[in-house]
Amino acid sequence: MISRMVIAVSIIILLAGSGATSPPAVAQSGSADQLPPPIQLVRAAVANEVAAANDSSIKHMFRDYKKSAQGSQTRIYVETQEAIAGMTIAYNDKPLTPQQFQGEEGRLAGLVNNPQQLEHKRRQEKEEADHTLSIVKALPDAFLFAYDGSETGTASLGREGQPLVRLKLQPNPAYRPPSHVEDVLVGMSGTILIDPEARRLARIDGTLFKEVTFGWGILGHLDRGGHFFVEQQGLADGSWAIARMSLNFAGRVLLFRTIAISSDEVFSNFQRVPADTSFAQGVQMLKAERARLVERGAETAKADNSSH
Repeated sequence: MISRMVIAVSIIILLAGSGATSPPAVAQSGSADQLPPPIQLVRAAVANEVAAANDSSIKHMFRDYKKSAQGSQTRIYVETQEAIAGMTIAYNDKPLTPQQFQGEEGRLAGLVNNPQQLEHKRRQEKEEADHTLSIVKALPDAFLFAYDGSETGTASLGREGQPLVRLKLQPNPAYRPPSHVEDVLVGMSGTILIDPEARRLARIDGTLFKEVTFGWGILGHLDRGGHFFVEQQGLADGSWAIARMSLNFAGRVLLFRTIAISSDEVFSNFQRVPADTSFAQGVQMLKAERARLVERGAETAKADNSSH
């Protein structure tokens, strides 16, 4: 079955990742005649995103503030060797009750004390990452690109003060998706922003201009008008991470179950953690960070786009 991650979040995860070696820099002017052909720049940026996704040497703890029709949720995460450890610290901008926090502790303890359950989580995350890489690698072939102006990086978009080039993207009529994972690309158009010096993706803004079916419509479909918006920022340690994402998709899965994805998220407070952090150590970091936030009365604070 097509998972929610494959439908939408996999587009986002392709932006998450840490620094990779960049190809030689190009001119920093936004003038198209001083830049390489669009497809060359896209291929270089995609190569860096794939390399970053495969690089396990840089890990962070960070905060996620998510708002949807159901309300808001604030979580903190730690990237570890085994899997991503996450803890909810507020619902609807209110701290967890003692009972709710006990439930969070119990869930995390269950993962720490159950190797099989933790391994299942690790395999699930890897499967989603593999789908992500399939989509990332397909981008240069799935679309036709054209330069469309320039923007300047901000604290939460690219590298602050650095030039970014904007490209329009339209489906490539010659592209044939190798599997249903890439099917979503054939009905999408929009724009991307690329840092031409770092060769990294700073923004993807895509809209479904037609209904997209999976498995000839048997597995399901996404309705026309679906939209996603993702921004990535350069961190102080040289790596890049998602700063904001917005999803709005509707459709059906397996012809019966209606799906409706509508959310906005802001990621902030990135702090570097050791590359060899274990899941158990990550859980302890989460508890310590929550205790620190409670002491400061900041556990309900919305993500503030600061990074360290």
